[in-house]
Amino acid sequence: MCLTVGFDLDMTLIDARPGMRLAMDELAVETGLALDGGYFVDNLGPPLATVFGWFGVADELIPDLVVRYRASYPRLVIPSTVAMRGAVDAIAAVRALGGRVVVVTGKHAGNARLHIEALGWEVDHLAGELWAADKGIVLREQGATVYVGDHVGDVTGALAAGAAAVAVATGPCGAEELACAGAEAVLSDLTEFPDWLANNSARFAGPGQSRS
Repeated sequence: MCLTVGFDLDMTLIDARPGMRLAMDELAVETGLALDGGYFVDNLGPPLATVFGWFGVADELIPDLVVRYRASYPRLVIPSTVAMRGAVDAIAAVRALGGRVVVVTGKHAGNARLHIEALGWEVDHLAGELWAADKGIVLREQGATVYVGDHVGDVTGALAAGAAAVAVATGPCGAEELACAGAEAVLSDLTEFPDWLANNSARFAGPGQSRS
């Protein structure tokens, strides 16, 4: 089996915060609900339904809000999203070793794919609407032995898959928190990932690569 590396999306590979904040604040104006786009983008990671719960939205209203938020996404979020520093080189580092790239994210898969297409990236597999340990199911199915993310939930997903958890301190969770959650390596950002991968790739490629 070849090397397979999984990546989270928000605040790992992409920064979609300006548009996501705008989309949430627009929904607040439309509905009169106390939604806070700033708080939302400062705490990215959990599923959208969970986020609406943070703001005290009644359970019966959440499904409609999720649909409305996602409908505005291509218009408000995709155009303003940029790649995180080092993201292109991180993907290229996996490809240079003949590896596969999979993206496993809590974001809606359709909108996640729009991001990847807009940035001109090619990935071997994309799975969305997964959080924490549930990410591990897909990572294991795809044979990923490394998973890179910015949240303690991503560390949980990696460990659930028996993969090496590589954390980047570019999201809502600090380096110490990520390390305490069980990350094998905590990088300041993805610019450090190619060197980490070069130094560790022999552990994760070829027969017997699974850590479980």
